[in-house]
Amino acid sequence: MAIVRTDIPTTWALCNQEIEALVAAYPFCRTEILATSAYGRQIRTLVIGNGPRHVLFTAAHHANEWITTPVLLKFAEQLAEAILTGGDLAGHNAQDLAAKTTIYMVPMVNPDGVDLVTGAIKPGQEQYTSARLLAERYPNIPFPDGWKANLLGVDLNLNYPAGWLQAREIKFSQGYTRPGPRDYVGRSPLDQVETRALAGYTEVVNPALILAYHSQGQVIYWQFRNYKVPGARELGERLASASGYSLEDTPYASSFAGYKDWFIQAFLRPGYTVEVGLGENPLPLEQFDQIYEDNLGLLLEAALG
Repeated sequence: MAIVRTDIPTTWALCNQEIEALVAAYPFCRTEILATSAYGRQIRTLVIGNGPRHVLFTAAHHANEWITTPVLLKFAEQLAEAILTGGDLAGHNAQDLAAKTTIYMVPMVNPDGVDLVTGAIKPGQEQYTSARLLAERYPNIPFPDGWKANLLGVDLNLNYPAGWLQAREIKFSQGYTRPGPRDYVGRSPLDQVETRALAGYTEVVNPALILAYHSQGQVIYWQFRNYKVPGARELGERLASASGYSLEDTPYASSFAGYKDWFIQAFLRPGYTVEVGLGENPLPLEQFDQIYEDNLGLLLEAALG
């Protein structure tokens, strides 16, 4: 019986439960608590493999893009089962992959925001009321479905020290000058516990590559400014081919202060933002099977490099 549920929204509690169950079922899987959010939710890692190549995959920087979390968790479960049985996953021998690569994952970077969008935080609860007050500053953004930020009202994927001042200028010009559901960059880079923790973890892991999972658009973004990363475009083309997604330059208004941007700037190694699915966030679970089918080969390609 599968551990990872893909038929119900992945709340923070469900994500934690599934990570712990995977670690219990597969002794070669490991987890640690990376940080605790402003509202007391643990941000967990999940690690599979022991190979010399290190890669780091993240999901759910944005609250209403929580459908990316079960993509990583299902991938972890299928890979772990194939390692245990000596089988293949999409034509790749799982034990060989685990001997070549260590896959580090942070499946839910923004647990507070995810719980708001998935309904784990109920109307009338203090956290819901607090978020609603922030949302009232931006009445044109649907609540809670339009919520991307953490519950302090900071957009985590605009909080990294990679062109942060440019991001601030762009977002302020668009009217996002205060904490709210989306696009507020924070008071300074890495001023949020989630981004500080992930940046620190990235430095410890020292990965050859990162993937930052978002939704939507069926597109892969691969560049930051004019940084020339050896092999990044070629590998990006392979990821695009594996998924059927297009490989594109990041639109200027979204070109700064993201996790992928910071990684490219800090490490000069390939980093990719993968936008799964099509439509309006939060994407419906009816899209999950197609999203996962599109991304399985991409994840394996990224793991193997």
